[in-house]
Formats: sequence, C-alpha cells, structure tokens
Amino acid sequence: MVRPQDKTVLVVDDEPNVREYLAQILLDAGFNVLQAGDGSEAMEVIQRQRPDFISLDLVMPKKSGHKLLYELRKD
Repeated sequence: MVRPQDKTVLVVDDEPNVREYLAQILLDAGFNVLQAGDGSEAMEVIQRQRPDFISLDLVMPKKSGHKLLYELRKD
C-alpha cells in the first residue's frame, strides 16, 4: 500500500503565498514537499530529486510552466 510519506510533490508557483499554502496542505496530508518559484528553479530541483507529482503554475516569469512541461516531456 502506498503511503503519502512515501511520495514527494513539487509545488511550482511564482506567488509565494500560493506556493506556501499548497505546500502546507500537502505537508499536513503527510507528503514530502519540494518547492520552486519558477520553471528554471523547478528544473534544478527535478534534476536533484525527481518528484512523484508536480503541481505546476503555467504562467510564471523567467521560464513558464508551459515551457517546463515541454522540456520535461522532451526528456
């Protein structure tokens, strides 16, 4: 049986309040949580520790969620 503590979720959002809110909900549910403020930072996090799930804001500065998703699918 899969338990929440066995899964890691990456929350990617350029709004710190939204990112913290989502991360806290996931932490309260027992998940391991990683955070990133934009697509470039998210790619660095993914390369270090591959998450099981990504909550991705699509409209962000620097590298958008759309571009990150494209790069992940390409890989």
